[in-house]
Amino acid sequence: MARKTFFVTGTDTGVGKTVASAAILEAAKALGKRTIAMKPIASGCDDTPYGLRNDDALILQAAMTESLPYDQVNPVALKPAIAPHVAAELAGRQLTAQRLVGFCRGLQIQPADLLLVEGAGGWRVPLNDRETYSAVPVELGMPVILVVPLQLGCINHALLSAEAIRRDGLTLAGWVANRPGPDDMSCEQETLNYLLMHLAAPCLGVMPWQDNPVPANLARYLNIDPLFEN
Repeated sequence: MARKTFFVTGTDTGVGKTVASAAILEAAKALGKRTIAMKPIASGCDDTPYGLRNDDALILQAAMTESLPYDQVNPVALKPAIAPHVAAELAGRQLTAQRLVGFCRGLQIQPADLLLVEGAGGWRVPLNDRETYSAVPVELGMPVILVVPLQLGCINHALLSAEAIRRDGLTLAGWVANRPGPDDMSCEQETLNYLLMHLAAPCLGVMPWQDNPVPANLARYLNIDPLFEN
């Protein structure tokens, strides 16, 4: 059974959740940990001879130490690159929190030291007209890792996300700052200092911009020891 399980969310879509997740997996591998990961829902999948495949899910599959079939890494693969609940509706499928919880529990029984579950978009991304994705980690009681892009507005988005996570009764286990573009953020250090002071959770690292990110290289910018302390 997975000893440590974390849900990875972001302040928004496109902030680097997958790269951060893969880098965490690589950092855990360097510590001798056995790792698995999943992206329960992935929209923007490509047709392949093996079925629909998502680049983000394939990155996670490549970064983990244990071998899992693609369907366990990404059980809900949707072709349109749009919001998951809309993509599911167009595909004639229904997303529910309980179904996703079942997929996650199926992986939690796998032997591993670390399981990462990567969400889609931010904390309140809809699954359907009644539920948001946050219902999944809430049901499972998963501590959360938040990915914060170093860009204008990130303080507000990060603090609001952290407040929502805690209001839902979950622990913010740590956060990763990610540089989403080649240009340095104006007043970056001041922004980092404010987040360090006010997020009240360990900063697991600050990842630099890479045009073609290699998770194994980015892992050296992380300190994931706090994830295994308790």
